[in-house]
Amino acid sequence: MIKTTVKIDGMMCGMCEAHISDTIRKAFPDAKKVSASRKNGEAVFLTESDIDSQALETAIENTGYKFISCSSEPYKKHGLFG
Repeated sequence: MIKTTVKIDGMMCGMCEAHISDTIRKAFPDAKKVSASRKNGEAVFLTESDIDSQALETAIENTGYKFISCSSEPYKKHGLFG
């Protein structure tokens, strides 16, 4: 699994967070555990493979938010059975 963190500017409320999460799910149907935080100014999600960061930037910019940066790293499960 790959964990992707996207820095986004322009989220002001819970509806903005939901809008970003829906946009990510629509652009990357295999995305799991999608969450957005206006407080942190970012969205985080998991995928099975690398994502096209240009496609992600385009999807976010088309919704009216500002794409700042994107980073990906291998995801390691945490917990009792991970």
